[in-house]
Amino acid sequence: MQLSVESVIGVLGRTPPSLRGLLKDLPEELERGDEGEDTWSPFDIVGHLIQGDRTDWVPRVRLILEHGESREFTPFDRFAHFEASRGKSLEDLLAEFESLRSENLTVLAAMGLQPSDLERRGRHPDLGVVTLGQLLGAWIVHDLGHIAQVARVMAKQFGAEVGPWRAYLPVLDSRSA
Repeated sequence: MQLSVESVIGVLGRTPPSLRGLLKDLPEELERGDEGEDTWSPFDIVGHLIQGDRTDWVPRVRLILEHGESREFTPFDRFAHFEASRGKSLEDLLAEFESLRSENLTVLAAMGLQPSDLERRGRHPDLGVVTLGQLLGAWIVHDLGHIAQVARVMAKQFGAEVGPWRAYLPVLDSRSA
C-alpha cells in the first residue's frame, strides 16, 4: 500500500472509536484481564497508546522536520503508562486518548507534509536512520497491533468457556510481543 499523509490520518483516526466500541461499559474483569505474567490488559494498552501519542509519534515527526538526522529521538518509555494511568478509570483513558489523538491528527494535517517529506530522515536510538514515512507507517501498524491485542486479550478471558471449540479458535493460543 502506498503511504500518504491522508491514509495515515484516515487509519489513525479510527483507533479511538474502535477501542471505545470494544471497551465501553465492560465489566472490570474484561478491562483489567490480561494474558498472564508480564502482559497487558486492555486498560494498560489504552494507557500505552496515550503515552505514545503524548511523547513519541508527533514529537518524532517534529524532530525529523526540524533537525533531520542530527538529533536522535528521545527513547520511548514503553512502561511509563503504568504510573500515568494510576487512579484513572478506563473511561477516563478512552476520553483522554480520543482528545489527544484528535489533537495530534490536527497537528499532523496542519504540517502540510508533501510526499517528498516522507523521505526525510531522522535517527532512532536503536534502529539508526529512519524515514518520516517509516515512522508514520510504524504508527499505523503499532495502533493496529494493539487493537488486535485488545481483542485477543478479551477473547482469552472466555477461553475456559468454549469447550471443544477451542480447536477452532487459534486466538486463544496465540500471543505476540
